[in-house]
Amino acid sequence: MDRHGQVVPGVEGWIMVPPVFRGLAVHSGYPLCFTAAVHLCFLCFSLRGRSLWQGMVMALIEDYAVVGDLHTGALVSTAGSIDWLCLPRFDSPACFSALVDTPDSGRWLLAPEGGGTCTRRSYRDGTLVLETEWETTDGTVRVIDFMPPRDAVADIVRIVEGVSGSVRMHGELALRFDYGHIVPWVRRDKHGLHAIAGPDSVYFVTKAPLHGENMHSVSDFTVQAGERIPFVLTWAPSHVPRPHTVDAEVVLGTTLAFWRGWASQCTVQGKYQDAVVRSLVTLKALTYAPTGGIVAAVTTSLPEQLGGPRNWDYRFCWLRDATMTLQALLAAGYTTEAAAWRDWLLRAVAGDPADLQIMYGIHGERRLPEMELPWLAGYENSKPVRTGNGAADQLQLDVWGEVLDCLALTRNSLLKHTDESWDVQVALMQHLETIWDQPDNGLWEMRGPRRHFTHSKVMAWVAADRMVKGVRDFGLPGPVERWEALRDTIHRDVMANGFDPVRNTFVQSYGRPELDASLLLIPRVGFLPPDDPRVLGTINTIQRELTEDGFVLRYRPADSDDGLPGDEGVFLACSFWMVEALLGAGRTEESTELFERLLELRNDVGLLSEEWGVRAGRQLGNTPQAFSHFALVTSALELHQDTVRRSDTPIPPETERVGQ
Repeated sequence: MDRHGQVVPGVEGWIMVPPVFRGLAVHSGYPLCFTAAVHLCFLCFSLRGRSLWQGMVMALIEDYAVVGDLHTGALVSTAGSIDWLCLPRFDSPACFSALVDTPDSGRWLLAPEGGGTCTRRSYRDGTLVLETEWETTDGTVRVIDFMPPRDAVADIVRIVEGVSGSVRMHGELALRFDYGHIVPWVRRDKHGLHAIAGPDSVYFVTKAPLHGENMHSVSDFTVQAGERIPFVLTWAPSHVPRPHTVDAEVVLGTTLAFWRGWASQCTVQGKYQDAVVRSLVTLKALTYAPTGGIVAAVTTSLPEQLGGPRNWDYRFCWLRDATMTLQALLAAGYTTEAAAWRDWLLRAVAGDPADLQIMYGIHGERRLPEMELPWLAGYENSKPVRTGNGAADQLQLDVWGEVLDCLALTRNSLLKHTDESWDVQVALMQHLETIWDQPDNGLWEMRGPRRHFTHSKVMAWVAADRMVKGVRDFGLPGPVERWEALRDTIHRDVMANGFDPVRNTFVQSYGRPELDASLLLIPRVGFLPPDDPRVLGTINTIQRELTEDGFVLRYRPADSDDGLPGDEGVFLACSFWMVEALLGAGRTEESTELFERLLELRNDVGLLSEEWGVRAGRQLGNTPQAFSHFALVTSALELHQDTVRRSDTPIPPETERVGQ
């Protein structure tokens, strides 16, 4: 039974049980009648749009904020529950997996005893330090969440601060290693708690009282106005001695200083400065500091369709993000991060060009075997929960173009040591010359039959074009006449087979009528000018046939034979591509209006996931999503400057720093 016989803990707070159900028998800590109560609640009402599933209120995807230490990231809900955390790396097994199951799969709740959604929350300006406040009848309390930049071990710090009055607090810690599969041994010592299971060891230190309850570590205490009560959770390998416990207040200061110092390097100004800075901080949080790799998201298996199977592991680095990543970082003044990303890219692609993959691990790992975790029920019953990603083994011809486009941008931006990678580029180009005319799986990793995707051919043209310019503009060695001839051949091939003159639009793949949002990138990569009639026709057709509520779908799954059942939401990066396409077409007012509508889809702390469910009015897919935030940054900068630039052309940075 619950502590007072009146409320039952849920994924992101508490569900009030009607009085008629109180005081009944207990099973595993929950009233036996709870399922019936939930069914009644489900039929009668929803809680602020949240879904009732398996007897609990699950947080919406947009209810989560992220904190991180440049090695991994944790998701914190509006109810004060950390429901996702992988240690020690982004791609490690999770020790908190409530996000894709129930609280029994691991979480760390810290909130007022009465629970519920917070009154307000925000990041401290320019940082990844999260402050969440609840106003209760007895007073106001604030929880400060952050992860100090990593040293030898990982720390996650939570400080409970009494703002006014006297507030009863409740904490629950349930460590479940290996994605909720392993319950650790836990023992108390003079410092707090020590949990251990296999390679993982966690130390939990606080001056608040602790006791065990139903395989959870529980803390009930009162915080007075002006009082600050810290909690520190530290991960270390189980075979090393106990690490030094950090002082919560000291590392709060150093963490704030780190992030504010980093944000102060940003050169972006203009109308959308705040949105850009928040996106850049988020992207920094997705960066794995030791290698410079940037993960697509901190999560796995948040669904593109609620209840469906389109659930993928995004804790890896995609080459498709390469050019937009570099362009955004350089334009914002982050040359160190841009150089680190370029260096990660070169290390990852080194080897036989025939073995080039679409994605790699954060250290450049190639083997990312996909498997399912059947013991996890999935976010809102969206099964399966997957780790690894089988798409890493697909043939996607666009990645050769993405890599060579990114390295051309590096060259054009005058970063140091760019010539050292020319031999690699020549090898990649020579291999692409032999395979560009093959069918492939396409940008979107379709698991249906291979086809001749128009975007893939356009990116093969990009590869040849960038190599030609490397020779012509920079004097680098190579068979330029052959590459020029290939560039012309591919261009003719796309125009003959990838364009529908009757509808005046490019199409997703040769010989078929379906549309694809990647066609909006044709002017961005320089294949055709942004005001070319065929580009304008494609923009109009996509607006007419491939949008929902004005937002752009990647494609229509029912028509595109992507090898999977079900549907998906609108893909947020694609709508940002439409922003740039409209701007290039001279339709600035439309472009601005769409961009500002996209900003409204961010959550209360400025985060975007992968997709937006128009009918449900909520975020979908893994979060926070790097592809969405990079596209936001580049679109904002181009709107600031009222111009569009090719993907291999640097966006000029502003001359002043943020805060100056």
